[in-house]
Amino acid sequence: MSAIPGSVLGGGVSVGVSGGDVREMSQFVLRDAPGRQVRGVAQVRAALGRLVRSARRELLSFDDPSGALGHGIPEPFLEFAASCVQTAGDQIPVVRRVAPRHGLAHLPAPWLCPGEARVTDSIPFKLLVADRSIAAVPLDLELHYHGVLLIRDPVVVHALVRVHRAWWECGDAVTDQVEPTGPPSHLQPVLHALLAGLTDETAATRLGMSGRTYSRRVGELLTALGTTSRFRAGAEAARRGWV
Repeated sequence: MSAIPGSVLGGGVSVGVSGGDVREMSQFVLRDAPGRQVRGVAQVRAALGRLVRSARRELLSFDDPSGALGHGIPEPFLEFAASCVQTAGDQIPVVRRVAPRHGLAHLPAPWLCPGEARVTDSIPFKLLVADRSIAAVPLDLELHYHGVLLIRDPVVVHALVRVHRAWWECGDAVTDQVEPTGPPSHLQPVLHALLAGLTDETAATRLGMSGRTYSRRVGELLTALGTTSRFRAGAEAARRGWV
């Protein structure tokens, strides 16, 4: 593991400390942090949705897009999380996401994350901070699905902002990565269907998938191409040499 800032919780000089050490420090700081625990899928979704919508200037996050894989998280919750990311990118002036290299590599097109993104060897825990005034940390530090701690205490929130800033400053710009020569394999038939001008119903039938699955994959494809327009998606795919 590469060296990462170790004294960010208290300021001072940065020293090399492992991600595990920072996780232990974070658990100690957060264990008794004044805040409100939120449990239950519906309650967590509502709380995170309100937090993202409340941000007017800035949203900071530690995120591991691959972290939910293999944990049996229902697809609707994953779709909700993706929609929160898109909402943030569309509505908030400053969005800064820090992700582990291995996790960001699982996105269809990681260099097109809404807002700014940097990659590091690891992240200490998952985190959302809105306008440096309220933070959400998973109760298990790993998955928001299992419950979150909403923190408004200014001292703790400030400490979390400093942790994020330290990781951000040590991260590598995602734009340094090389674009692939085509879309993910499961999205190639969707791209061809869009270019053929098929209706969603016809395309879903020909591809042997439900209408909902087809619509979701269209959304994935548009995200990979960095647009919300199906018309522009064709032009962008052509520009990249995907067709």
